[in-house]
Amino acid sequence: MYTVTNPATGEVVTQIPNATDAEVRDAIDRSHAGYLLWKETPLAERAAKVKRAAEIFTERRDELAAIITQEMGKRIDESKGELQTVFEIFSYYADNANELLADEPLDIVGGKAIIQKRAVGSILGIMPWNYPYYQVARFAAPNLVLGNTIILKHARNCPLSAAAIESVLHDAGIPADAYINLYATSEQIAWMLADDRIQGVSLTGSERAGVAVAAEAGKNLKKFVLELGGSDPMIVLDSADLDATVQTAVESRMGNTGQACNAPKRMIVMADIYDDFVEKFVAQLDEFVPGDPADPATTLGPLSSQAAADELVSQIEAAVASGATLRAGGTHIDGTGAYVAPAVITDVTPDMAVHYEELFGPAAIIYKVSSEEEAVALANDSLFGLGSSVFSADPERARRVGNGIDAGMVYINAAGGSQADLPFGGVKRSGVGRELGPLGVDEFMNKRIMRLDV
Repeated sequence: MYTVTNPATGEVVTQIPNATDAEVRDAIDRSHAGYLLWKETPLAERAAKVKRAAEIFTERRDELAAIITQEMGKRIDESKGELQTVFEIFSYYADNANELLADEPLDIVGGKAIIQKRAVGSILGIMPWNYPYYQVARFAAPNLVLGNTIILKHARNCPLSAAAIESVLHDAGIPADAYINLYATSEQIAWMLADDRIQGVSLTGSERAGVAVAAEAGKNLKKFVLELGGSDPMIVLDSADLDATVQTAVESRMGNTGQACNAPKRMIVMADIYDDFVEKFVAQLDEFVPGDPADPATTLGPLSSQAAADELVSQIEAAVASGATLRAGGTHIDGTGAYVAPAVITDVTPDMAVHYEELFGPAAIIYKVSSEEEAVALANDSLFGLGSSVFSADPERARRVGNGIDAGMVYINAAGGSQADLPFGGVKRSGVGRELGPLGVDEFMNKRIMRLDV
């Protein structure tokens, strides 16, 4: 069953049965047939429908936001903010379709050629719960504009938002067979990837899920894009306004109750400002107040589930048992719901498991370093390589240090974020491929070469 359990109350809201094998086979049949028609639909018409979808997401913002606040506990203001980002993503690909998909001339020896940008077929999307609309938008919008069709398997705790997305897209005029919501199981995903009509798969989720899907895709020679975990470093070299720098660090870490792959999770701070940074960071965390995520006054929402809260607390307890220092929080908050007090951990060393783990919740590790070289080495001492950030009153110093970081994204004097026209993705165990921006439409594209001998 796909089950919605309100993480703020523990109440089971609804359950939806898994798709039957017959329903999965029908979805593949429909998606392939839909592709043969959708790819021939004029680009201007595809773009117009995607643009209309952007508008409907905005028109239904309050209704859609309430769904994910109930499904996974996102604070209502953040739920509405997520829908603004969705609008921007769909609008970006609709408004820039002609430029993004235009033929590219290619000068070659002895003649000329062009690169034609064409769709490839039906693509499977496997999406996570932490940003139920945004994650789907950055996969679906470019592929729908390109002419691919989509079968979307959402997270098991997000069936209502999954159905709502499908409704928005269909109401925007995107054909029912061009975008199909499917409550599939992991076992069904495996044999879907073996079907020759499925041309690729995009997954955002855990490293474990990424390994499993990549193995199936590779076995069947299918293109895959993976956006997995992150343990992003935030290097603070110096600051002309330490209060403001700390506020940026806290806000970026605590967004979505700390459940963001590209949030800074490891604060790497120079020794001369370290003590002040830690003191100010802890003080700001103490200001967060738990409450109903549907109440705009709430500043600390629950984690997505009780299991997620238990896992985070367990990681923190293990770190302390290994010798780390817990400066704040890190415990369950009394009462109903999956709430954890925001945590700060210091004195972490490379021999501790937490040094390499991803803390997916309201918890930050703060390290002390004495040189730029030590900061970069510590930033790179990670299995992940998604985002990173470097802060300094001297932008050139920050940029020089940022050049040494092994990550898919480096932000200078800004915390990691996301915007429609900026490519997103990582290296190492953070995944394969890019989403958003001009690179996002390239992943499931036939870059067909046409040689012109005239």
